[in-house]
Amino acid sequence: MHINDFDYELPLELIAQYPSGRREDCRLLVVHRDTGEIEHRHFYDILEYLNPGDCLVLNDSKVLPARLLGHKKETGAKIEFLLLKRVDGDVWQTMVRPGKRLKPGDKVVFSEEPRLEAEILDMGEGGTRLARMDYDGIFLETLEKVGRMPLPPYIERDSEEGDKDRYQTVYCREEGSVAAPTAGLHFTEELLRKAEEKGVKIARVTLHVGIGTFRPVKCEIIEEHKMHFEEYQLTPENAKIINETKQAGGRIISVGTTSSRTLESVAGEDGLVQAGSGSTDIFIYPGYQFKTVDSLITNFHLPKSTLLMLISALYNREAMLAVYETAVKEKYQFFSYGDAMLIL
Repeated sequence: MHINDFDYELPLELIAQYPSGRREDCRLLVVHRDTGEIEHRHFYDILEYLNPGDCLVLNDSKVLPARLLGHKKETGAKIEFLLLKRVDGDVWQTMVRPGKRLKPGDKVVFSEEPRLEAEILDMGEGGTRLARMDYDGIFLETLEKVGRMPLPPYIERDSEEGDKDRYQTVYCREEGSVAAPTAGLHFTEELLRKAEEKGVKIARVTLHVGIGTFRPVKCEIIEEHKMHFEEYQLTPENAKIINETKQAGGRIISVGTTSSRTLESVAGEDGLVQAGSGSTDIFIYPGYQFKTVDSLITNFHLPKSTLLMLISALYNREAMLAVYETAVKEKYQFFSYGDAMLIL
C-alpha cells in the first residue's frame, strides 16, 4: 500500500488548539461497522454504547512535563530539551534544539530555583543526546515545577498551566510518556464510575508513548515503515480481567490506539492476553487481523499517520476515509485536543 492511500484534506481551522470546556462535552462520532451507519453524539453519551460484561481497557501512562527551556551555561544561547526516556539513573535520552550547539561536555541551565541543569554526555540515535540531569531534591518534583507539557507541534501555541491537567487522563498513574494517550482525555471519574455501576469492567495497561508518535511515515510503501519501540506493561490482575471478559463473550473496548497496540502485542491467536512487560514495535495496518480488540474509542488522526492506518485495519481503508470526509464536513475538531470517535 502507498502512503497516499491514507491521505485526506483537512482545513487548518479544524485542528483543535484547546480542549473542550469540560472533558465529556466533546463531540462523539459513532461508527457501526456492521451497517455502516454513522451517529453524531457527545462523549457523555458513551455509556449508551457500553454493555454489562464489556471491558474498557485504559492506558494509564502519565505524560511527563518533559519540555525544558534553558540556556547554554557558557554562552547564554537559548536551548530547548524534550526528555524522551530515562536511560539510567539521572541520564536521559533527549531531543535538543538547536542540536548543532550542544556537544559532549556542554552544560545547560533550566532553572536556578529549584535548581535544574544538564550536562551533555554523548550523541544519541537520530540526532538525540544523552544528558545527565543535575538538580536538588527529587527529580520528578523539580520537573513538575520547571517543565512544560510537550504539546504536539500542530498545537501552535505555548503550553499553559491548564495543559498540565487537561493533557493528562484522569486515571494516569505511571510516568513515562512524552505524548498523551489522547482518546482517554474525554473520560471523567464520574463517567468511569457510572460505567462500572452499569457492569462494565475496567482494565489498565501501560504503554509509554514515545517520540515516534510525532514522526511522520517517510516510506512511500507503508509496509517498509519501522515503528519505534515503546515500553509496555500488563499486570496479571489486568490480564485476568481482560481474559475473563473475552471468555464470557464480552467486548474488549480499547480506549486509544496505544491500548490497542499493547493488547495486540501480548495477544495469542485465541485472543487471550499474556501478562508481562517489554518493548513493542508492532505496526498495525490494513490486512492485520485483530485478536483481542473488538471496538475502539479514539480521536481523529493525522493524514498518512500510522494511527490512521491502525483504525483502517479495524474497519477498512475506504470506509474510514469516507468517515473522515463526513467528520470534516460536519466540522469535528481533530487531533489531540479534538473530538472522539467510537468504532463499534
